[in-house]
Amino acid sequence: MGANETGLIGQAVRRKEDSRFLQGAGQYTDDVVQPRQSYGCFLRSPHAHAKIRKIDTAAAKAAPGVIAVFTGADLTGVNGLPCGWLITGTDGKPMNEPPHPVLAQGKVRHVGDPVALVVAESAHQAKDAAEAIDVDYEVLPAVVSCVDALKPGAPQIHDGGNKCYTWALGDKAAVDAAFAKAAHVAKVDIVNNRLIPNAIEPRAVNASYNRAEQAYTLYVANQNPHVERLLMTAFVLGLPETKVRVIAPDVGGGFGSKIYLYAEDVALVWASKQVNRPIKWTAERGEAFVSDAHGRDHVTHAELACDKNGKFLAMRVITTANLGAYLSTFASAIPTILYATLLAGQYTTPVIYCEVTASFTNTVPVDAYRGAGRPEATYVVERLVHQAGVDLDIAQDEIRRRNFIRKFPYATPVALTYDTGNYDATLDEAMKMADVAGFPGRKAEAAKRGKLRGLGYSSYIEACGLAPSNVAGALGARAGLFEAGAVRVNPTGGVTVFTGSHSHGQGHETTFAQVVAARLGIDINTVEVVHGDTGRIPFGMGTYGSRSLAVGGTAIVKALDKVIAKGKKIAAHLLEAAEADIEFKDGKFTVAGTDRSKAFAEIALAAYVPHNYPLDKLEPGLDETAFYDPTNFTYPAGTHVCEVEVDPDTGVVKVVGFTACDDFGNIINPMIVEGQVHGGVVQGIGQALLENCVYDSQSGQLLSGSYMDYAMPRADDVPSIKVGTKVTPCTHNPLGAKGCGEAGAIGAPAAMMNAVHDALLAAGVKDIQMPASPHRVWQAIQSAKA
Repeated sequence: MGANETGLIGQAVRRKEDSRFLQGAGQYTDDVVQPRQSYGCFLRSPHAHAKIRKIDTAAAKAAPGVIAVFTGADLTGVNGLPCGWLITGTDGKPMNEPPHPVLAQGKVRHVGDPVALVVAESAHQAKDAAEAIDVDYEVLPAVVSCVDALKPGAPQIHDGGNKCYTWALGDKAAVDAAFAKAAHVAKVDIVNNRLIPNAIEPRAVNASYNRAEQAYTLYVANQNPHVERLLMTAFVLGLPETKVRVIAPDVGGGFGSKIYLYAEDVALVWASKQVNRPIKWTAERGEAFVSDAHGRDHVTHAELACDKNGKFLAMRVITTANLGAYLSTFASAIPTILYATLLAGQYTTPVIYCEVTASFTNTVPVDAYRGAGRPEATYVVERLVHQAGVDLDIAQDEIRRRNFIRKFPYATPVALTYDTGNYDATLDEAMKMADVAGFPGRKAEAAKRGKLRGLGYSSYIEACGLAPSNVAGALGARAGLFEAGAVRVNPTGGVTVFTGSHSHGQGHETTFAQVVAARLGIDINTVEVVHGDTGRIPFGMGTYGSRSLAVGGTAIVKALDKVIAKGKKIAAHLLEAAEADIEFKDGKFTVAGTDRSKAFAEIALAAYVPHNYPLDKLEPGLDETAFYDPTNFTYPAGTHVCEVEVDPDTGVVKVVGFTACDDFGNIINPMIVEGQVHGGVVQGIGQALLENCVYDSQSGQLLSGSYMDYAMPRADDVPSIKVGTKVTPCTHNPLGAKGCGEAGAIGAPAAMMNAVHDALLAAGVKDIQMPASPHRVWQAIQSAKA
């Protein structure tokens, strides 16, 4: 990035945005109230699978305050929701891509499928009227398991069948040959439990239409407003992009669930023109449970071939993935491109083969959730490594060391090339921080109290940035994966940054300001960061995949480089020197070897008051834009160590210690990084010990449809989390940054479950699935006793 002129890089600068949030001054979509505001309510299917014989809306239309009622039959000219990633199957054919209607067309396919939209003067009136709609359903058999959906005789959800694709990566013949020669094969069967995202702010939409301009404005809780607009205008509504402005104001968390184009967004935009009124809809929490895209839900059999010394020879992974009732925006890529390519982990496994079959079920669509394929891959790899260590009686740290990658760049057998890393360093530091040496003593003390102690490791790696575009395109992406940044230097020297990345808890207004202030040598408080408004920011791809700093931040740095380059031209003229002799450092443009200089603010003013430089050679202004498309993914990695204590009488698992040592490359703000790791680890605790989305296997009803049945982590579930870092800078972006937002959720589940397995070995339990709830653990112990 160049010199750290103001010492801001690497400093724990307090988040600039927190002041307004703590004072209640944030503005979320639900806070937006427009003139003549009306309100929407969606009638949703109470059945998992049914034909719609008839919809009677007469009573709803006559209800007090009702402005309009719309069903799928009204949405003429509105296309279905698109999927943004094409997967080609092992048979060479494109995936099965059935229609995804905005409002149900003749059939509903999951509980919560939207059937009708009511628009009324108030939210209560809209809800009351929705309950007055009479729908005559012919209930059909349902299937909720991804495995059962592929069995002969299973209920057919779409005309094209329940299978979306079978896809594979790797050299199957080479893997089979390696297994045939193996001294030992470790095996695991895994159910990666389905999760329901629970951002503190539910999804919300406020759409309006301006007849004079024949244009729409959409306020929406979304992670990537430009992508939302592109998908809606180009694929669904057939509108010019210039006629739709998407504004994602403050967003209260996303975790992936707010990436996608949802039916509610399209329906309200379309309906706002029909009623010529702004329409607002905010999901209730129970509604969010049956409408927000879910995460995970894989069933996997995996095998690891080893020689007699524990050296890995080959890996074989067979996965069935649940896509839900429809293809969500990036659903097809999660169990394939973002999963199988990470199965090498941190290890030198020579050959790997992965086969994935994805199926449709009568459940809410499944898509990216914090980590998006990487947690699923890490869980497979690290459970296998743990099992191999147990089978071969090799210590968990030792079996990892025997197989670590140590020479970089390293081309994996699953299509990625790691540019840099130091896996021994993060493992060593994690073990030191976790006091692994003292674990035997703690285990013995716990045994005296009748408790079981376990220690688990997870040495994870993730691919972040989700780029470059040409590679992603070759793998089926239907969009570019670059990022944009614009830097506008104002006449008085203040700077406004416009970024295509979107902040919904990541702290962009602080970290991006640190980058800009450090590079330009100016006060961080003179830097403003603007995001989330397609009417103001350049076209960008938004925030997901831990890409904001590595990709979005680099775009900003490239724009800053252009600003400095132009500043040198202006300074050269004002200082009567050659441009090649101008140096920029510590906020000053200086003639090399002299004390003659101009401050950055002076150059900024001269750019807008060009009295003394040649306008025929240098246009006024200091405003630059840059796009950045990476040459490779970034590869954050690390080791997490978890220590648990199990009460065999009750099955309660207590996390008594958790340590995360990560390599995120160069760190801009360590306080924000630590917060991101804490949040991810807590979500990992949720998956490993508590959260489990459960459907009734016969009716398809969601049984975990509220916080009464879906257990979210609470404060007393969370231990003190130790966070450490080691640094190997990314080699292909100027910031040397790799990304940190998903690491906790990627590494934590495997570390916790390996710790649970380690503890339960003493009770004779050989296997247990996530979540390791008290009931499940107690049952496993009782079964082992029997």
